[in-house]
Amino acid sequence: MSRFVETMVATAGNPVRRGITTGAPQEPIRRTWSEVHLQARRIAGALLAAGVSPRDSVGVLAADPGLIAPAVQGIWLAGASVTMLHQPTPRTDLVAWAGDTVRTLRMISSVTVVLDETFAALAEPLRDKGIRVLPVLELTGGAPAEPVHSDEDDPALLQLTSGSTAEPKAVVISHGNLIANIEAMTIAAELAPETDVMVSWLPLFHDMGMVGFLTVPMTVGMELVKITPVEFLRSPLSWPELITTYRGTITAAPNFGYAVFARQLSKVDDESRFDLSRLRIALSGAEPIDPAVTRGFTEQGARFGMPAECVLCAYGMAEATLAVSFAPLRTGLVLDEVRGFPLLGPPLPGLEVRAIGAAGEVLPEHEIGELQVRGAAVTAGYLTVDGPLATQDEQGWLSTGDEGYLAGGQVVVCGRRKDVIILGGRNIYPTDVERAACAAPDVRPGNAVAVRWDGNGRERLAVVVESRRAGEAEAVRLIRKNVAAEVVHALGVRPNAVVVLPPGELPKTPSGKLRRTEVRERLGEWL
Repeated sequence: MSRFVETMVATAGNPVRRGITTGAPQEPIRRTWSEVHLQARRIAGALLAAGVSPRDSVGVLAADPGLIAPAVQGIWLAGASVTMLHQPTPRTDLVAWAGDTVRTLRMISSVTVVLDETFAALAEPLRDKGIRVLPVLELTGGAPAEPVHSDEDDPALLQLTSGSTAEPKAVVISHGNLIANIEAMTIAAELAPETDVMVSWLPLFHDMGMVGFLTVPMTVGMELVKITPVEFLRSPLSWPELITTYRGTITAAPNFGYAVFARQLSKVDDESRFDLSRLRIALSGAEPIDPAVTRGFTEQGARFGMPAECVLCAYGMAEATLAVSFAPLRTGLVLDEVRGFPLLGPPLPGLEVRAIGAAGEVLPEHEIGELQVRGAAVTAGYLTVDGPLATQDEQGWLSTGDEGYLAGGQVVVCGRRKDVIILGGRNIYPTDVERAACAAPDVRPGNAVAVRWDGNGRERLAVVVESRRAGEAEAVRLIRKNVAAEVVHALGVRPNAVVVLPPGELPKTPSGKLRRTEVRERLGEWL
């Protein structure tokens, strides 16, 4: 069997009874990783009996982490690969969703979907399109199976990228990629499976949630407390409550999560209510890190004993399995003195990062170019509706599409190349504009988007922000004025337009990342 599966099986046999808790804080259910493994073996047996073959692709549509854990491990034990499917929302057109999902399944050559009771109503629309639907609870009664052999190059996880499900693309993450990145993260984060406790609400259809906060603890045998994004958004203070109750040491979120965290903690007067003193890693990733949001998070966390140095700035992408670089531990947020961007740490063990110029030349430190990554965790390719697509060049380098540079051996990311705005011959990075805009009064932290605005044949700059005072005419006038002033002060350029929206109007991915492309497309209706 692959080293990834071999390690997971060995963890299941570890006498140390580490495991996963779900349903907390209202109805906590804890299972040891040994119990998860036994259930996974039964699911593997049922999958094989149902006709799933080694190297098949299996879609998973489930909300309960307590069922997702044994389901995905069962798929791996059966020798198949996992694809976490995009989940419909209450407003989703189910007919359109089914069509998009079937398109995705055909792209990955899958005819099988495992689902839990949350999505039971979707079984018939999928079956009507010829998909074999297997309720996960029915699979748990299968006869336990021994692990089917998998090679290191066999696909383990087909990670759907962000964007429209009508134009799907999946990163093919192999067994070898997974174990390489898991081992590298274990070293860089100094993970201690015997004592560390992960607490997470991150969605499992996103790579940071699926790989970092399910696959890693399940593989190395670390304690995990897992709730769903819906549970977190319904009760944001459940996050610090779980860290307190379960003595959490590791957590993670994108910017918006830490902004919510800080805002909710600011409303708590009783500083004995939470104990965040054991938190040694609060990983910030999945999108450009906003220093203002990070500082707000650490200032509020300090009231409850949280050390500011627990912040771990990170850079990653699904094409590198998950993590590319971690900032050094116990340093907190550190900005590059030259340009003010967060330092994201040196490449993880087994990875290399370089910046490339327009002519393909390797750039020296502090010179901005396109970042490239190479190493054992870098995936070989994508699956697209038009067929497979390689991710690496002939030397094994992956072009990330990110503009950045190296500073003292640490990775610095300026922004996506496609989002760079050129004004007066200058490259303007949206993250710089957005950071400045969020410094204006009444702008919601982490809720600003800067985009190109093509007007009268030339490129212009538009800034779209959210504010709780969006409906007040005089307040909106002042917000526009203050946003423009902050951007001029920080960058020396003036936005051509500032749009103020009410909370919740900026388009975001299911994991909370802002969708700049959609903002650009919708700009006309807001101006």
